[in-house]
Amino acid sequence: MSNDLKYLSGFGNEFATEDPRCPGALPEGQNNPQKCAYGLYAEQLSGSAFTAPRNSNVRSWLYRIRPSAVHTPFEKMDRGRMTDDWNNVHPNPNQLRWHPFDIPSMKDHAVDFVQGLSTVCGAGDPMSRHGAAIYIYTCNSPMGDRCFYSSDGDFLIVPQQGSLLITTEFGRILVDPNEICVIQLGMRFNVSVTGESRGYVVEVFDGHFQLPDLGPIGANGLANPRDFLTPVAWYEDREVQGFEVISKYQGHLFRALQDHSPFDVAAWHGNYCPYKYNLKNFMVINAVAFDHADPSIFTVLTCQSNKPGTAILDFVIFPPRWGVTDKTFRPPYYHRNCMSEFMGLILGKYEAKEAGFQPGGCTLHSMMTPHGPDAQCFEKASNEDLTPVRVADGTMAFMFESSLSFRVTEWANKTKVDEAYYTCWQPLAKHFSLTEQSPLAKTETDSPKKKKQKM
Repeated sequence: MSNDLKYLSGFGNEFATEDPRCPGALPEGQNNPQKCAYGLYAEQLSGSAFTAPRNSNVRSWLYRIRPSAVHTPFEKMDRGRMTDDWNNVHPNPNQLRWHPFDIPSMKDHAVDFVQGLSTVCGAGDPMSRHGAAIYIYTCNSPMGDRCFYSSDGDFLIVPQQGSLLITTEFGRILVDPNEICVIQLGMRFNVSVTGESRGYVVEVFDGHFQLPDLGPIGANGLANPRDFLTPVAWYEDREVQGFEVISKYQGHLFRALQDHSPFDVAAWHGNYCPYKYNLKNFMVINAVAFDHADPSIFTVLTCQSNKPGTAILDFVIFPPRWGVTDKTFRPPYYHRNCMSEFMGLILGKYEAKEAGFQPGGCTLHSMMTPHGPDAQCFEKASNEDLTPVRVADGTMAFMFESSLSFRVTEWANKTKVDEAYYTCWQPLAKHFSLTEQSPLAKTETDSPKKKKQKM
């Protein structure tokens, strides 16, 4: 299947694509002809207000066999563990860590992507179009004759175990672990898996993800636009009795039925579309002399707030790289942040906490909650030789960093919580001594010039 899939390259491009089975399906010189080729219907999907500035105006025109309006009325359905109950749960300022979430076995029961979505934490409200929610998904079965879309926000999906074949109205995308995928507001999609699968999702209610500004870095670096891939048009003309369309609307789930596949778009053009990105293509920028650059240099995508330089959500990764700084404690420093930090681990061992933080698990360090390396990491990094070393080989950790103050759901407060997480900092010893000089002071005192003056 992966060899059959084709993609268009670039981030935020104006794409135009048609299924090769329908040459000429895209109209020439206009969007909405009186009669479309092949008897198709023209339908626009808007991702911004009509009057949004050109640099933030996103929309696509889809040429499909039937309009998406052809379905029965929506009816409320059970939303399972996809909840927005965080406002009803008492806040918790402690450092929080979760063990890897259990994946249901096929021997027990079949669980698809939507059924396997569980809300870990969230903030804000989709009704006011402000906030975000973070989910874990654990599933073992394809969605079959069902599709899902969110009327609340954009989904950024981070697979940790198992590949996802995602069929969208725009085409098909294969997303492997160490890749990410963004399905934007209103886009219908179906997820197929071939076995036990697990991963992370963040949904932003405010706007859309963008590439971060590079500033002094210049024109190139971090996630380069050409490495983002959008599917080419692909359609299926399939009659289905009772195809289920699931809508997430104001935090609730609704279902409607239709008698055909929704993936019947033979051609489309525009700049509002799903896309994927391989994290191995991230061009790392790093400190090469001393100290740390801020972790913002590892930002892949950002959804900005109305406050300049402040993100509703930054997607940040900690990829393999060289560590070469002198006179520097190289792991992440101890920190209290005005932002919330949710971390997940796709593979390997995270450099600052090699024990306890496992692939498929996660941590949440809320606003002003102190965190940093555990005691073992601190002692090791404080005393090792500062030679150039590879950092994080075979590892990929990521962070959802947000200006929002997240609150954990009732389900997440009772599921896979590592009650002993706080103990990783308890062995940190007191090293303070008025007679102990700093390493820098020792170096200056013992230099040949100083010794000669003493003689």
